[in-house]
Amino acid sequence: MTTAFVLGGGGVLGATQVGMLKALLEGGITPDLVLGTSIGSINGAFVAADPTVHAVESLEALWTEVTRSGAFTDSPVRQAVRFAKYRTHLMSAVTLPRLLEEHLEVERIEDLRTPFQCVAAHVESAASHWFEEGPLGPAVAASCAVPGLFPAIDIDGAHYYDGGLVHSIPVGRAIDLGATEIYVLQVGRVEQALRPPRSPFEVGMVAFEIARRHRYVEEIATVPDRIDLHVLPSGAKNSPAIVTRGYGSSDKVARRIAQGYEASLDYLASQ
Repeated sequence: MTTAFVLGGGGVLGATQVGMLKALLEGGITPDLVLGTSIGSINGAFVAADPTVHAVESLEALWTEVTRSGAFTDSPVRQAVRFAKYRTHLMSAVTLPRLLEEHLEVERIEDLRTPFQCVAAHVESAASHWFEEGPLGPAVAASCAVPGLFPAIDIDGAHYYDGGLVHSIPVGRAIDLGATEIYVLQVGRVEQALRPPRSPFEVGMVAFEIARRHRYVEEIATVPDRIDLHVLPSGAKNSPAIVTRGYGSSDKVARRIAQGYEASLDYLASQ
């Protein structure tokens, strides 16, 4: 049996995955393969580097540092100032590689203890690109490059945006790579049904969420019976169905970690 951890995207809601990882690793469930998209590529890189509960401790430290920095809670005025500076985005392209360099000792994907891949959207070809080897920091930065938040990441002359544009939760990739047991670490958004937009702001958000989510929905519906599939619950009853502000404070991040942990413990105990 080949066990895969599939970690989807979801921005700051990705704190939920930290709790899920804690429940899995404490329960003796370890991956033979780790796949990540967007924020899931960061959390996935940590568990691929060290598939033990120590990885969770490192992730909790990282999430604490990021939330205390105010990166997720800056006022609209400060965001407007940064947008005026960068013109097409809010945050520097070196932010994520620097964080990984500070918190992980591994520099290349192939040096991780567990096989790891992350996905990004290749701008020039409008296709998905899977990073299987090479420098870890730029690959994860490419997978996390949400349009408008980060610039398109330049790697050897090619440009990449957030992997959620092409594979929000890449279950199909895990099956293609031979996984027979798959644990899906989603952030709670797919647990909520979408509804028609009620404001001009929601028009784009709902359209983006449909584009981001449809591939996952189709892949889940066609998973072969031979696959032992586990979609872990987020435990968060108030998860937003679309991208929203207000979930980046340190107390809310800690709450989501705890909710993901407790819900996953209950789920695993029921299996």
